[in-house]
Amino acid sequence: MKQVLVNLKSGDVVVDEVPTPVLKEGGILVENHFSAISGGTESGLLKLAGSSYIGKARQKPDLFRKVVDLARKQGPLVAYEQAMNRLNRPEPLGYSSAGVVVEVSAGSPFRVGDRVACGGVGYANHADAVFVPNNLAVKVPDEVALRDAAFTTIGAIAMQGFRNAKLALGEKVLVIGLGLIGQITVQILKAAGMEVFGVDIDRAKVELAMEGGMDAGGTRGQESILEQVLAFSGGRGVDAVIITAATTSNDPLEFAGKAARKKGRVVLVGVVGMEIPRDVYYPKELEFVVSCSYGPGRYDKDYEEMGHDYPIGYVRWTEKRNMESFLHLLKEGKIELDGIITHEFSIDEAPRAYSLISGKVKEPYLGIVLRYPEVKESSRRVELSRTVKKHEGNVCIGWIGAGAFATSVLLPAIRNTTGSRLIGLSAASGLSSKSAGETYGFEYVTTDYKDILRDDRIDAVVIATRNSLHAAIAIEALEYGKHVFVEKPMAITKEELESIKETHEMVGDRIVHVGFNRRHAPLALRMKEIFKGRRGPMMVLYRVNAEHLPPDHWVYEDREGGSRFVTEMCHFIDFCKFLTSSKIASSSYINVESGSMDVKHSRENVVMNLGFKDGSVAAIIYTTIGDPSHTKEYCEVFSENTFASLKDFRELTWSHDGRTKTVKERLKVDKGHRGELQAFIDNVRNGVDPFEEWLDTTEITLS
Repeated sequence: MKQVLVNLKSGDVVVDEVPTPVLKEGGILVENHFSAISGGTESGLLKLAGSSYIGKARQKPDLFRKVVDLARKQGPLVAYEQAMNRLNRPEPLGYSSAGVVVEVSAGSPFRVGDRVACGGVGYANHADAVFVPNNLAVKVPDEVALRDAAFTTIGAIAMQGFRNAKLALGEKVLVIGLGLIGQITVQILKAAGMEVFGVDIDRAKVELAMEGGMDAGGTRGQESILEQVLAFSGGRGVDAVIITAATTSNDPLEFAGKAARKKGRVVLVGVVGMEIPRDVYYPKELEFVVSCSYGPGRYDKDYEEMGHDYPIGYVRWTEKRNMESFLHLLKEGKIELDGIITHEFSIDEAPRAYSLISGKVKEPYLGIVLRYPEVKESSRRVELSRTVKKHEGNVCIGWIGAGAFATSVLLPAIRNTTGSRLIGLSAASGLSSKSAGETYGFEYVTTDYKDILRDDRIDAVVIATRNSLHAAIAIEALEYGKHVFVEKPMAITKEELESIKETHEMVGDRIVHVGFNRRHAPLALRMKEIFKGRRGPMMVLYRVNAEHLPPDHWVYEDREGGSRFVTEMCHFIDFCKFLTSSKIASSSYINVESGSMDVKHSRENVVMNLGFKDGSVAAIIYTTIGDPSHTKEYCEVFSENTFASLKDFRELTWSHDGRTKTVKERLKVDKGHRGELQAFIDNVRNGVDPFEEWLDTTEITLS
């Protein structure tokens, strides 16, 4: 299928062929007929993409700080490589579309053939087909054309601004900024019985709004514009101001404060300078609200992805209900988009559409729609290079999962291994699979992971999905006769682990390798070498100062992550086993109890004690309540008059009989990801199966 993308490095907008997305739980698959371009929102992304590296850093200081922090912790080369990998990945455009449902998940309120309007960045993209969660789609009334319905999400943004203004019948409202959302806002206000004055820097937009029913208006450049607004309000000031402008200037906020009445309301829908002038707002006790996108539910994973609605008695207008309300106004003829839609392009002409938004083509525009062919050529598989016969001696790899960790860490690592050939890559997102497949040299990409499993040329499968899919796909891969590398954790429940164990025993000769990378780090291997030949036990202390994650992070979801303890503690248990070369004889752990922690976070602040069969002992301290700028991982080992410490896998210090040595990795920290993948490839070629090692670690973690 075709999809519109922007290259974050160059700023180029292209229409590319990507695999069709797959239907997932809790949503629908929709073939788009139209999608609307939001000039304000999407021009911001184009501006970011087209700027220099310094410009990108200035526009995204939070991301820049993450790069700097990564450079400090793992070396400048790691930070540079990951930053370039991110910039080289194309970004999808669009968040408001309309089309027809072609597939539905179990329990969905939609049916195949329903006409729907869709919303959401990353979902309702400019593409032939999109997957959309149930709460981000609404049915389109028969009376509403799909071209108009494509503006539903943009209309919901205007609707939420209207809700936040808390207006009563007959109140007077000032709208600052009469672009696409401003024009729609004016019509919503008029439909609700308000008297509206509009202001824009462009006289043509003021006149268009007047044609749409606006009561009065003027341009910001007029010297008397404030006096006109005050006269419109009878000298008292308007009851509310809704700002839908897009500018870095602080002028809209200042003008809004001067135009509002005492105890009036100022609602910011657009993006403007945010320095509120106290001398203007304070004497009037003005209420200032930043309107959040389409409405309640936006950015709430439970609502948008999990499908958990808010009770209507407590939250009357969610983002979905705002979308439905906008469509109702279209159905009743109270919103008219013909005058607002200025351009219509086919999807193949999308670069022309974006040349208007970027300013490369100097032509007035307002509402822009992309049109899609009714008969689409779509496939869940896209060939990237000529398929060749299997190379003897090489392990042919199929790859499942192309998220942030896979694309920034694992895929760059396997590219530097020997003895393997990359064949097929699968990801639920067609864009993710295409981007990763092209970058790392796969022969084909697909959104159906079973294509990978059914490919007879593929010897081994790397599973780099979210935790919840690890066990199920590993079992399927074994049943298809594939060797398996599965990112940790191997399983998130005892039942899953038992199923993997049974399947592994059944297939007999298939190798299972788990992504415990730290034992393959060069400094870790050197640390173990220091204690080579020891006869006495070890005492090991492993301290992890982990980053605090927000409570809604996917790792805390039982059906996705299984908990942070399960996700990460297995790493450090495995590392202690690696150092001692002994099996675990006993284990226990203690939670840190604190009234300031919620249940999820109290479970990730633990001390775990391990006893080994050779007499060695280890203590693992895992915490998220420390200062994340401090060293993340620190390991100390004591044995036979020898001491060694490993700091963040970049500095190893050891001493024996009073003599101390230190080695450091300065430019790039190697935490063993290439080494673990190379070990997997070598194990497949040599028939070595370390499954019992990973089974023991996972059993201890889950117990």
